[in-house]
Amino acid sequence: MSVKKLDEVKKEEVKAATKTSRQVLIGPSEGPNFAMRKFTIEPGGSMPMHTNTVEHEQLVLGGKAIVVIGDKTFEAKKNDVVFIPAKTPHSYQTIGNEPFEFLCVVPNKEDVMEIVK
Repeated sequence: MSVKKLDEVKKEEVKAATKTSRQVLIGPSEGPNFAMRKFTIEPGGSMPMHTNTVEHEQLVLGGKAIVVIGDKTFEAKKNDVVFIPAKTPHSYQTIGNEPFEFLCVVPNKEDVMEIVK
């Protein structure tokens, strides 16, 4: 078991993205089945089209973004729930002057990210 403060969890830059950071809130050493991460994409930031080998379950905490999942485009905002199947191309582009923030839960399996061009 663990309890921690969100603002005390280290932020790391997402190198494949622009103006994007990630916090691992619950990692494999704490949760045997799932990891929980918080992503923040600052205004003007984006994450390029990419795939992951694991599915993603996401809850938008704030801000807005254009989210592309496969061949569909959505505007995601606070309280939206997003599901991205494994190996499905997806991307994010912030809208407006607020950071786009979301929780992302993934299985604790090897997750290989591949940029799609």
